[in-house]
Amino acid sequence: MQKLKNGFIQIYTGNGKGKTTAALGQALRAAGSGLKSLIIHFMKDYPYGEIEALKNLSNLITLEQYGNDNFVIKKHLPDEKDKNFALMALERAKKAMINREFDIIVLDEICVTFYFHLLKVEDVLPLLEMKPDCVELILTGRYCPEQLLERADLITEMKEVKHYYQKGIISRKGIES
Repeated sequence: MQKLKNGFIQIYTGNGKGKTTAALGQALRAAGSGLKSLIIHFMKDYPYGEIEALKNLSNLITLEQYGNDNFVIKKHLPDEKDKNFALMALERAKKAMINREFDIIVLDEICVTFYFHLLKVEDVLPLLEMKPDCVELILTGRYCPEQLLERADLITEMKEVKHYYQKGIISRKGIES
């Protein structure tokens, strides 16, 4: 399998739709070139459509979910269990990176974990510093801290200009979930 020679740090952030979709698209494109990706969902345990679709590419794309966003929906602070899920996901990413198990590692919604105090920026900075040259690291989520933006090689900000949610349309299976 061809490995990456120059892996970079990418961040997809902002209040617009498409951050996770962009990261999934990158993993799909990489799979077409025989590269292996690990996608770690932070704060997501819903059976999103990509989970079923990626089963067909399981030899090249691995998707793992850690925790959920029930505390957000119920409008209360996360508890220790929620924080432990985030730490477990981070440790999984570190292990995968150290062992060079994957060419691309996507940390989906990791930026939101800082906003909700599940992780501290100081917990994640060492991961960026230890990234081997042959690994592409992609971070997604709203509220990306400046310390991470400073270390990124590519930053895309998704900006909401207009969204049908404003008209009361709820999440649609296959489009938003």
